[in-house]
Amino acid sequence: MSQEGYDHTAVENRWQEAWEDASVYHTPDEADDPTYVLGMYPYPSGKLHMGHVRNYTITDAYARYRRMRGDDVLHPMGWDAFGLPAENAAKERDTNPRDWTFDCIDTMKGQMKSMGFGYDWEREITTCTPEYYKWNQWLFNRFADADLVERRDAEVNWCPSCETVLADEQVEGDAELCWRCDTPVETRDLDQWFLKITEYADELLEAIDDLEGWPNSVRQMQRNWIGRQYGTTLDFEVSEARSASNGRGEGTEPREYGPVEAFTTRVDTVHGATFFALAPDHPISEELAAEDDAVHEFVHHEADPEGDEPNGVETDLTATNPATGEEIPVFVADFVLSDVGTGALMAVPAHDERDHAFATKMGVEIRPVVVPEPDDWDGETVPDAPDVSEAAFTDDGVLIDSGEYSGLDSETARERLTADIESAAESTQYQLRDWGISRQRYWGTPIPVVHCDDCGPVTVPDEDLPVELPEFINTTGNPLDAAEEWKATTCPECGEPATRETDTMDTFVDSSWYFLRYVSPDLDDAPFDLERANDWMPVDQYVGGIEHAVMHLLYSRFFTKVLADEEGLEHREPFTNLLAQGMVQLEGEKMSKSKGNVVSPQRIVDEYGADTARLFMMQAAQPERDFDWSEEGVRSTHRFLARLTDLVEGHAAGAAETAPPDADRDTVDDYVADEVDAAVAIAGDEYDDLTFNVALREAQDLVGTLRSYRGHADPDPDTYERGLDVAVRLLAPVVPHLAEELWATLGRDGFVVEADWPTATVDRETVEKRRRLVTNTREDVRDIVEVAGIEDPERIDVVVAPDWKYDALEVAIDSDADNLISELMAESHIRERGDDAASYGQDLQANREALQETLSGDEEYEALRAASWLIEREFDAPVRVERAADADDAVVRKAEPGRPAIDIVE
Repeated sequence: MSQEGYDHTAVENRWQEAWEDASVYHTPDEADDPTYVLGMYPYPSGKLHMGHVRNYTITDAYARYRRMRGDDVLHPMGWDAFGLPAENAAKERDTNPRDWTFDCIDTMKGQMKSMGFGYDWEREITTCTPEYYKWNQWLFNRFADADLVERRDAEVNWCPSCETVLADEQVEGDAELCWRCDTPVETRDLDQWFLKITEYADELLEAIDDLEGWPNSVRQMQRNWIGRQYGTTLDFEVSEARSASNGRGEGTEPREYGPVEAFTTRVDTVHGATFFALAPDHPISEELAAEDDAVHEFVHHEADPEGDEPNGVETDLTATNPATGEEIPVFVADFVLSDVGTGALMAVPAHDERDHAFATKMGVEIRPVVVPEPDDWDGETVPDAPDVSEAAFTDDGVLIDSGEYSGLDSETARERLTADIESAAESTQYQLRDWGISRQRYWGTPIPVVHCDDCGPVTVPDEDLPVELPEFINTTGNPLDAAEEWKATTCPECGEPATRETDTMDTFVDSSWYFLRYVSPDLDDAPFDLERANDWMPVDQYVGGIEHAVMHLLYSRFFTKVLADEEGLEHREPFTNLLAQGMVQLEGEKMSKSKGNVVSPQRIVDEYGADTARLFMMQAAQPERDFDWSEEGVRSTHRFLARLTDLVEGHAAGAAETAPPDADRDTVDDYVADEVDAAVAIAGDEYDDLTFNVALREAQDLVGTLRSYRGHADPDPDTYERGLDVAVRLLAPVVPHLAEELWATLGRDGFVVEADWPTATVDRETVEKRRRLVTNTREDVRDIVEVAGIEDPERIDVVVAPDWKYDALEVAIDSDADNLISELMAESHIRERGDDAASYGQDLQANREALQETLSGDEEYEALRAASWLIEREFDAPVRVERAADADDAVVRKAEPGRPAIDIVE
């Protein structure tokens, strides 16, 4: 496309240099509680993608807006620079991860600057530098001091391709694939370092309700991940069935497997337990798999915990119900998970949908023991059993067929059964598990521990930090295991020879506190300046992808709470407001290299300019919604910016086009002035709410109004210039380069990014009433012209309703009376209108649910006079706006508040 309008490359380069020279985006350390706006820092993969551009345009636009509102603003950027991709890339290229990472950072930083993102680059952090990861190690020591670190043998998620451990949160989907490379994840037993996030499970859960600035979806995902359940643990004695032991020889005693603890939230249904189920990796299941071919086949080849239906295999074991003494069959079942509850459960098919599906499939008895409480229940008569043959009854109710507990409500029964069953105890269970941070990779923070034969694991003293990474060794497995000279050290406690820990930290440790480092990035004696952090934190607006809901966002909350308890932070949550931005798609699909549907941000910048890319992306949809990239949309956006440039440059050159003044000049000017105020009133609200698409629509509509104004009549110079001035400022947060250029063209001093946000005297409610009036009136004129087939109207009369109708509408909106007509007729000035009042009252009665407040009669008259030029221009006919007292009665009767009567003279 031709680049008419302006040379975007020259404009963008000029203002990027000017901003940098003037340090426009620097936040001084003396700033008092600046508005902290932050986008999730990127992994330096080599190039920005559209997801980055959208995320960072959102934060940049909001930061610029807050700055124009008069706030000090902290808007920093850094690099999540450790991670496996850099290590793999270094292996492939026979280089080292550090060089590859910093090359990627240089590229991406240049792209960010070319997009016009207004960051305080003096606060830049890079997590792979010793100056940063020293404090990861220091924090590890503080967690250890607080007894929040543990090393233990654990079954871990292992990616055979990445050759490293994955946290539970990094195993994705039904197929349990690695979050990085989509390789199926295996399990292994390894010594691992854990951070005890479970110690904070209750607070992490309960504080979610106070995160009112977070999306409900993210809050619910964290609730589900923490997964707190209140219930009862109780023991079932598990043993070999007598028939099975006889199969090993007459008189052979059945094997005893001892008490097996089960957890249930519904101990009130214990009398309905008809089978017992074990997880495939339960110790008993694994013992049986070694002896029983059917169990072995199921455990190792058939079990599918993420499948659509429950599967299992019956064993030769029975479990004794501790409430009834009944022996029930034991199954190994894939719907039982070892990391949920205890890995064993009592199954009650009549009152659990999953148990019901399994029992139906396996032919196990379904025995109802809880029924809905009847409406007329006397509290004593035992109700009849429900039909549970097709579906389970899962609600609380009244117990039946439960011995002495029959007739009790479920809650009371749970209390009594927990008290009466010898092995039962109240229990709280969590799905959340401690955070395993050990990674068997090179490119991460070395865990600051040495292993001594005499002293065991010993943390490295603070004064010896950082433990720096050695030179990279290109080898299979963990390169740190091959760094023999680096591994050899002495024990800090006894001075004897010792070996360094070769695991590095999960990179989510880096991002769990990085937002604090921006506060004082060059501090060399602490991770952050505590006094300044207490003043500047928490982050006011955080923006990033919803995929981080149960990893980064949960871990950051955990770290913040620990630092509040151990280091004196005065806040316990890191982010006040969170926006989870949607994806940028192409033809309905997520952009990805593998699909070949990636749009290069750099190409868009080169061809159309950064402002075009920013504006298109922000106007296309609300930030939290996915949207489709459109090349035509980009071209249309570029044309809009060219038209805006033409308007401003034309005005500055004194070359505004002139047309014959066909309308009352004062009313046209009033209309435009009102629309300028309206745009300010609405756009400000929408910027506050981060609904940039609505704010930008106001700015763009204002530009359209100004173009029409210039073409329809000689614009009033003050009104027109104020309109251009406001339009530039409303667009400045999103199109900063061109806004600076046009601000200068208008002769304004200083940077537009430092200009005051425009103000307006009108309120939004009045604006919406006025716009609704004008829109309805124009639509009514169109409808009459079309239906009546009027080709060349001589004059269009617009008649405002009489004052009594406005009063009647107000009464109707405020009234709660069933008989609105009577209430209206109680008003003498309405009653005296006779049949007209009765007819209008009936209309109001019929439409009470849809009634809306309108402007007053005088306000409608003035608004319609001001907007009449729009109707004149559209229909090429003069428009006369009349009050009811000056118009024909037959026309006046048709006029209503918000819907003036239309009379077209042919």
